[in-house]
Amino acid sequence: MAIRESLRRFRRKPAFTGCMLFIIVLILNIVVQGWSTCMSGGVTAENIFAFFKPSALTSIFMSNLPFILITIGQALLLIVGQMDISIGVQIALVNVVCIMVPQTTGCPVWCGWLVGFAAAFAISAVCGFCCSVLRLPALLVGYALTFLIQGINVLIMNVPQGTVPMAYWKPYQSSVYKLFNNPPAFLKFLDYIPVAALVLIVVLLIWHFFSRRPFGKHIYAVGTNPRNAFAVGINPVSTQMKAFLIKGFFVGVAGICLTLMSASGNPLQCEEYGIKSLSAAIIGGMGWGGWGSISCGVFGGGFLVLIQNTVYYFFTLLSKLVAGFTVSSYWHNFVSDLIIFGGLLMTIVTAKEQRKTLQQGLKAQFKRGEKNVR
Repeated sequence: MAIRESLRRFRRKPAFTGCMLFIIVLILNIVVQGWSTCMSGGVTAENIFAFFKPSALTSIFMSNLPFILITIGQALLLIVGQMDISIGVQIALVNVVCIMVPQTTGCPVWCGWLVGFAAAFAISAVCGFCCSVLRLPALLVGYALTFLIQGINVLIMNVPQGTVPMAYWKPYQSSVYKLFNNPPAFLKFLDYIPVAALVLIVVLLIWHFFSRRPFGKHIYAVGTNPRNAFAVGINPVSTQMKAFLIKGFFVGVAGICLTLMSASGNPLQCEEYGIKSLSAAIIGGMGWGGWGSISCGVFGGGFLVLIQNTVYYFFTLLSKLVAGFTVSSYWHNFVSDLIIFGGLLMTIVTAKEQRKTLQQGLKAQFKRGEKNVR
């Protein structure tokens, strides 16, 4: 009964649909990737579960962590009733700053990281000021900042360039097991834990700390109704500005992860992450203002990542099953976008039903309260 009741409560949560979509595409990815690997290397237990190879897990976490982090940041803004479609080029800004500061000044690499964080906080503060204080439409502000930040990126770094010392990027691109010198055999299970996964866990723990503060309740109050929130003593402008600055923290971490992943700089990358992160957050179960949670961003970001991975292995499998079958990367993107669009529709419909269920539950509670008063 306890398990059934827990499942019933979970079905009412915003992250339910995103979690279900994530689990479905995860199972599909495991099957398709295993099948494709078996076609190349033979049917073995290792190839059947190729998705769980340490190298595969490390690769998928390492290459997609920046996107998942900014999806979490986008989810936070949606809770408070805002959004930022320039978030993609913001991590490119952090990337070029992290590369160019040590390269031009000769300072240590970590100094470039600090300046990159400062840049992320500064641009987030500008975006928050325009949306919260000046009350400009968030979509218009994000669109304008996209071109502004791209111009700044090109001024800082006119062409892709730069390197990162191996001592910095190699740990990020490895598992926890490989961080040790001559580790004992009983620690071999750590080979299945990517360092990038630990970074994600640490970031989520930091957010958990903030969510336990009054700020964690204020963002929902402001996102639901700023006027009512103000009436009970909550400053909507201050709350939204804090949300933008915390989003800047996510952008800073994502930009550093992007730098460690590529070990170089590129001023014109990740622009599409702005719209994709918004789509991923909505697929994860986010609504506009006062609805959703950070877990929606995690599930939605994971869904998009696994869909792209699954489509890649699906077409790879077709090329092995059908002689002479080849398709361009445009078809990969087309099929992925179709599936993502279907996920968006499913999430939107489910979210409406969840809202109705929640409203019915609240009405029932009020009616019970009225009976008890009588």
